Order: sequence, then structure tokens, then C-alpha cells
Amino acid sequence: MLRVLTYNVRRCLGGDGRIDPARIAAVIAACRADVVALQELDVGRARSGGIDQAEAIAARLGMRSHFHPALRVMEELYGDAILTALPCRLVRAEGLPERAGREPRGALWAAVAVGDAEVQVVTTHLGLGRHERAAQTDALLGPRFLGDPACRDPVVLLGDFNALPGSAVHRRLSERVPDAEGSVRRAWARPTFPARLPLLRIDHVFVSRGVAVREVRRVQGRLARTASDHLPLVADLDLAPAVAPRHTALREEPA
Repeated sequence: MLRVLTYNVRRCLGGDGRIDPARIAAVIAACRADVVALQELDVGRARSGGIDQAEAIAARLGMRSHFHPALRVMEELYGDAILTALPCRLVRAEGLPERAGREPRGALWAAVAVGDAEVQVVTTHLGLGRHERAAQTDALLGPRFLGDPACRDPVVLLGDFNALPGSAVHRRLSERVPDAEGSVRRAWARPTFPARLPLLRIDHVFVSRGVAVREVRRVQGRLARTASDHLPLVADLDLAPAVAPRHTALREEPA
């Protein structure tokens, strides 16, 4: 079994106004994930104390990180990361199409070794505008990412897509890699935003058709509701019988 997690951490800024990477790491650690995809990380930014948030969180989890800066302002960086303790190689990390005046967006692709299998893991954080999301989805499905022949099954695509189930972006991505939540009974609606009173499901895990989905959970509880403005989304995946590290079952914490 492979446990994956996606989490928009909002530069580790909690609902209490405190920036705390250690708190984010604690939320993630409780999930016991094998592969972690994070969005909205600061690296070397004055507003968050100049630290490398990707490395700080990875160190607390005993993992290594691959970070891609979607935004660069002088020496200050802001973007997304993939963290794991499994053998991992970065395949590609680059910007996605953007519209003038909008926040730049990017995508990150890493190949993660799980037993005898190599899982292609892609994470992203799509834009707020409908037209930019459409162009960014084109890029994700194109030859640099999911359309690359090297991006062969098993594939996991996860992140903050700023798109609801049934939207054009969600439908198009699901045609290539089905929504993991859609393959789990009664799990189609697990809102993850905003964390204190989640109403919208905009964080997603998509998996290729050869991957069996055991469970999909959002992580709640007081710490998760405070640490960021999103809740983490966790999925337990079966790749093949020979590549299944053991885990205890993950249960959604009571609100």
C-alpha cells in the first residue's frame, strides 16, 4: 500500500495568525504518509522568517524534498514540493501558463520507487481564473507532464486544483487519471476548504486506472483546522501485492 497526502499549507500560516512549519509537520506526521505533496511554501522569504519551509518540514518528517518555485522575487521563492523518504528522482519541474497580473503557477513531477514499481507523482496548484486553469490543464495533459510517454502507469496526480467536482478541469483530468474519491463509496464529497468550516472540495487525488483505492480521507481535528486554511487530503492506494508497505488504517478525526 502507498499512502499519499496533498496539503495546501498557506506558507504555514495558521488561522491563529502564527507561521509554524513545525505545526504543519505535526499534522502530516500523524497521517503517516509515504509521499507528501505541499502547495504554497515559502523559501527564503522575509515574511516567513527567511527559512526554507520545504526543507524544514521534510527534516521533521525524516524525508527529502523536491521544491519548485512558481514565483521568484529576487532571492525569495514560493511554490510547491514533493516530500518522501522513499527513493525518488525529480523528472521535471516548471511553470504552467499564466495570465498577466495573476500569481504564477507550476507543476512538479517526481518518480518514486515503491518496491519493484516506480510511481509517477505529479503535483500542482492551479490558478483562480477559469481561463488560466483551462490553459494550465492543457499543459498538465500535454507532452511535458501526463502526456509524456515516460509518465506511464502507475500515475498519481494530486494538489490544489481550485476546481470543484464536475467542473471542466475536473472532468478533463478525470478522463486521463480518475478521481480517487470517485472510486470510493460515499467519498465523492470531502470538502477541504476552508479548514475551519470546510465547504468546498478543491483539493484532489487522481490515480491511473491500474491503481486500486482503499481509502480517501480528509484530516480534521483541532490542529489541522488551525494549521492552514486547507485540510490535508490522504489516499491509501494499492499498486501491486509485492509493493505494499504495512500501515494501520487511517481514520478521519472527529470534528
